[in-house]
This record gives sequence, C-alpha cells and structure tokens, in this order.
Amino acid sequence: MHLPVVLALVAALTTPADTTPATPRDTATGATIGNSALGVRLAEDTVPRRRRKSIEVSDAYETRLRIHRVGSYLIYPLFIAQAVAGNQIIKDSRSAPDWAKTTHRVGATALAGVFTVNTITGLWNLWDSRSVEQARTKRTLHALLMLASDAGFTYAGVKLSEEAETSADKRSQHRTLAYGSMAATLAGIGVIKFWPEN
Repeated sequence: MHLPVVLALVAALTTPADTTPATPRDTATGATIGNSALGVRLAEDTVPRRRRKSIEVSDAYETRLRIHRVGSYLIYPLFIAQAVAGNQIIKDSRSAPDWAKTTHRVGATALAGVFTVNTITGLWNLWDSRSVEQARTKRTLHALLMLASDAGFTYAGVKLSEEAETSADKRSQHRTLAYGSMAATLAGIGVIKFWPEN
C-alpha cells in the first residue's frame, strides 16, 4: 500500500466529524424547514393546540366507580338466571317448578339492589364529573339508557309482575318489557365500553 493512501485514510479516520447541524427537511416534500439557502421559511403551525383541562376527582369518585363496575359485572349472571327462570314460569304458568319461581323472585330482588346501587353511584359520579368535557356525551348517553332500563324494570316488577300471575297477556308484556330493559342496559354498557373517548 502506498504511504500517501495510508496517511489519507488515517487522517480521515482521526478527523472529528462535522458537527454543524443539518438543515431539517420535510420528509414528505423534501423542502427545507427553517432558513434555507434561498431565505424561504415555511410557515409553522400557527394554530395553538388546546390542552385538555386537568380535572381532579376525589378518592370517593374512584371508590364509587369501583362499586359501579362490580355491579355491572353482576348483572350478566342475574340476567341469564332471570331469563331462564322467567321463560320456565311463562311456559308452565302456575304449575312452574319451585326452582323457577324462587330463582325469579330472588333474581328480581338482586337486580333491584344492583340497579339501585349502580343508579346512585352512577348519578353521583356523573354529577361530580359535570365539568369534565372529555367523553361527556358518552357518559350522558350511558346514564339515559340506564335510567330507561331502571324505569322499565321497575314497571315490570312492581306493576306487571302481580298482574302476570293471572293474565297471559300481562305475562307477555312483563317479559317484553324485561327484555327491552335488558337490551337498554346492555346498550348502555356498550356505550361505555366501545364509544371513543373523544
């Protein structure tokens, strides 16, 4: 190897790298951002981005939310038990087996308890989060669907359940309203789980 080539190679390897910052370029267009050789400066984003307002919620809010979620999980087995027992009662009427009557009665009481607790905790948290703009529509729609199901279950349980014992027509109304209320409940849960946050 020739000495001049070796010296040039050593010099290249030992010379410090160029530390002058490169002019940034837009990756899409290749245009220079900032001061270019032509003195052209691209416009920067002039619209200020609005930051989300930070809202603190209390520890009680978090506790109520945990209770509310537990109640929400309890309704699935209760709905299944009510549907199975209720259909058995409608099919056999007064001669329905005791397990169906007991399950339906106990299930209705348990559902009333869960819905009472979830209505209180849900409305309380809805009120506490009234100044939070993010997901307000989602929370409001969830609350309206759940209140509609509350009303449906209450009417089906208080008014129609007694009349259903002696009238096939009232039994059919009771079942239709109960299933409609279940559908409203599941729609309300779906809104909370699947509706986008923004």
